[in-house]
Amino acid sequence: MTEHEILQQARQTLAIEAEAVSSLSERLGAAFVEAVELLLAMGGRAVVCGIGKSGAVARKLAGTLASTGTPAFFMHPAEALHGDLGMVTGDDVVIMFSNSGETDEILNILPAIKRLGAPIIGICGRDSSTLAQEATVALDASVVQEACPLGLSPTASTTAAMALGDALAMATMAARGFTVEEYGATHPQGALGRRVLLRVADLMHSGEDNPVVPLTATVLEALLTMSSASLRGVVSVVDDEGRLHGLFTDGDFRRLMPAVADRNEIMAQPVSEVMTRNPTTAGPDMLAAEAAKIMDEREFDNIPVVDEQGRAVGILDVQDLMKAGLL
Repeated sequence: MTEHEILQQARQTLAIEAEAVSSLSERLGAAFVEAVELLLAMGGRAVVCGIGKSGAVARKLAGTLASTGTPAFFMHPAEALHGDLGMVTGDDVVIMFSNSGETDEILNILPAIKRLGAPIIGICGRDSSTLAQEATVALDASVVQEACPLGLSPTASTTAAMALGDALAMATMAARGFTVEEYGATHPQGALGRRVLLRVADLMHSGEDNPVVPLTATVLEALLTMSSASLRGVVSVVDDEGRLHGLFTDGDFRRLMPAVADRNEIMAQPVSEVMTRNPTTAGPDMLAAEAAKIMDEREFDNIPVVDEQGRAVGILDVQDLMKAGLL
């Protein structure tokens, strides 16, 4: 094949599959709504079945449902006949994928599923097929043609089935009122999970690791506290009640040096006279991702953390945000 022919074949494939997906929206109706309602009302889990290429689509839908608020798992139809049917109860909803609607392994478990009383959502390419006729709800995933040049390999049909499964999962997720926080809870080790679950309090330096000095401290005392703390380069300046009045950093000290000739005079100055007053702060319950955005935009290395009474309860450091993958 020439370069032109290769690209032409690829573009034709994409055009056929795009049309297959686009045409699905025109066929959505009452059956789709009923399928969503079955998933919302179920007391158990969604059991997703398919074999071959349809099995790969079914596995993907099971994972998507499970991560978006609908408990689900994949069941291999052949293994179901050898004991795995024991995982299915009448409280479940079974979702079956078969383009022809006549897949032997799928049809073989239909009677057992029906005896259990579990509703069946059939996603197939033929309305007249056995699966479509026997299912509680049948969703039309038919395509005009496959993208395969031979018309044999499942291509447009699997793309359409996967897209219809995604539509089912997303509509159910929206109807359930599933939140970003709930999504993060199912992805606790992922980047998204960290963004929606981690709070400033989870990352800040607090207690003995929170360097603070009183308003009456000198620059020298602030530097000594700064250098002896586990978090170096910054101290919060507080009053007798622990309320934050300012922030003093090693950057502030370096800027102060050229302005005063006498080193002893610098060290004896009250830190309250040279600190940054009314610094930007974060609350302990703020999302760490929000604090990271503020620090990134303003090029802060640290940000003091204050409670509702304005007391300095911690320091958030840019290095901790980087380790958490938020910067």
